[in-house]
Amino acid sequence: MGELNVEKLIGNPNKGLYLKQLMADIKALELMLENDMFEKDISRVGIEQEFCLVNEEWEPAKNADKILEKLNKKYFTSELALYNLEINLEPVEFKGECFSELHSKLNELLDQVQEVAHENNTKMVLTGILPTIRTKHLKLSYMTPLKRYQVLNEAITEIRKNDIELHIKGVDELNLKHDSILYEGCNTSFQTHLQIDPNNFADTYNWAQAIAGPVLSICTNSPLLMGRELWEESRIALFAQSVDTRASTFVMNERESRVGFGNEWAQGSVVDFFKDSVIRFRSILTSDFENDSITELEQGNIPKLKALKLHNGTVYKWNRLCYGTTNGKPHMRLENRYLPSGPSTADEMANMMFWVGLMKGRPKEFDNVHTIMDFKDVKSNFFNAARYGMAAQFYWNNSLISSHDLILDHLLPMAYRGLYSMKVAPKDAEHYLKIIKHRVQSTNGSRWMVEGFRKLKKDYKTTDALKILTATIYERQQKGYTIDAWQLPRGDEFKIPKENRKVGERMNVRTITAQENDSLELVLRMMQWKDIHHVPILDNHMDLIGLLTWTDVGKYLDSPENHGENIKNIMKRDLVTATPATPLEEAKSLMQTHKINCLPVVRGKKLVGIITSKDF
Repeated sequence: MGELNVEKLIGNPNKGLYLKQLMADIKALELMLENDMFEKDISRVGIEQEFCLVNEEWEPAKNADKILEKLNKKYFTSELALYNLEINLEPVEFKGECFSELHSKLNELLDQVQEVAHENNTKMVLTGILPTIRTKHLKLSYMTPLKRYQVLNEAITEIRKNDIELHIKGVDELNLKHDSILYEGCNTSFQTHLQIDPNNFADTYNWAQAIAGPVLSICTNSPLLMGRELWEESRIALFAQSVDTRASTFVMNERESRVGFGNEWAQGSVVDFFKDSVIRFRSILTSDFENDSITELEQGNIPKLKALKLHNGTVYKWNRLCYGTTNGKPHMRLENRYLPSGPSTADEMANMMFWVGLMKGRPKEFDNVHTIMDFKDVKSNFFNAARYGMAAQFYWNNSLISSHDLILDHLLPMAYRGLYSMKVAPKDAEHYLKIIKHRVQSTNGSRWMVEGFRKLKKDYKTTDALKILTATIYERQQKGYTIDAWQLPRGDEFKIPKENRKVGERMNVRTITAQENDSLELVLRMMQWKDIHHVPILDNHMDLIGLLTWTDVGKYLDSPENHGENIKNIMKRDLVTATPATPLEEAKSLMQTHKINCLPVVRGKKLVGIITSKDF
């Protein structure tokens, strides 16, 4: 969105002016295409690098705005959350040593970030989703204090008229409601841009869709969110739900998510693609506009199509079509949005080179891919890749094939041909594509992260395991290793401090509870069978109202005269509780003072965990 002064479109008195500008932008785009004004004799590539900032505890920092003040605004910009920033590298011509040059420039800029971050007791981490993010980091106080983010949040929540629902089911399950779009801030991407010929738009875009699943499968790097193992690339589900303007209703409809893969093959021109976007997705933002695009064209200028770009900036296709200008000439480019940040910059550049090599290495037999492959298979391939990563199988050219075989036997040779056709330096092509090959034969980011987390969980509580995991990611990145060479965490990468610990870091979140109207005998038997010493009791609103303890098991279970008792009559109502932010020493003191062995952990009236004397 740049530095546009954005406003909500809904209820805006200037809504008519915005829509007039939007229609003029589409007409201007049509005229430029008809008059062959687009740059086509050159191809450029560019990247956007998003990254996370963490504090000394390896949790999300809250100082991106302060760090940004000391960085070059030519390359660096803010992101939605105060623990993320973004680098925008200038596009380079797709030839020669452009990839190693981009890699060198990226490392140089990240070194600048590290230097400024170090001065602020902060570190920079490349990862698709920062493992240590918790619900407390999704409060509005963690949103970057810029008007455009506030307006976008208000616009989306106003359209939904309900809290945002997050439900992702993988190995574990995450089911939460939230009142802002800050879940989007959990995602950090490595967005890759490729300039394309608008006259071959449909074939080019459809090929990008066809290869998306296989490319994503080897690049996944975001398997964890809030200590849950979800999808191999959980960003795909998380982003789609974090800015979804569709509230759940009892009425079935065919409305499409603003974040998505699409529902059919592309047809027609780039103008048709943008028209379809305007039809399918409601405009939610507006801004100030000087001249309309038609007037600009008549005056011999190339219009910036600000209204159309503003609309396009709130529709998040995983393969997104973008309009821009370079040296006074308009161009179209394809933005790959599904590649995650990390694990290392070399891995990221390999991902980029694999993708652009495939884009340029398309065999003639796939020129009309929409006549060869079923779109639903292609879409299924993409979501299978997001869920299962390297373990995915794909329908490719009407055959079922594993990710490994498809990449090694078909796609890597195709990528080499595409790079060589663009006169890319052979040493660059071989260096980066070998990284992809080694990854296929060993592991990728998400699989390494899952295995590392499971190993740490054998000896550490979840919160501590996630901190050590994040510290390990940082350590390996600093050494410049690609993921195929990373060893699993040892456990000593971060020494867990004993002081200033909070209840939220030690509590158990997988808590067995009962409700006030449940059978007393059944609940007490459950406690006996599973050796559970404390069971929180909830009312019909799922608010905490009482507690059953091991004493109750012995007192009531084997006494026939007490079998008619009700949970409400015997549970302890006078509860001593803690919050996730309660210091551990204070919680320990509370237990000692009240001579109890358990504290329910609450946020308001809602139970979020339990901490017992064993947890100390």
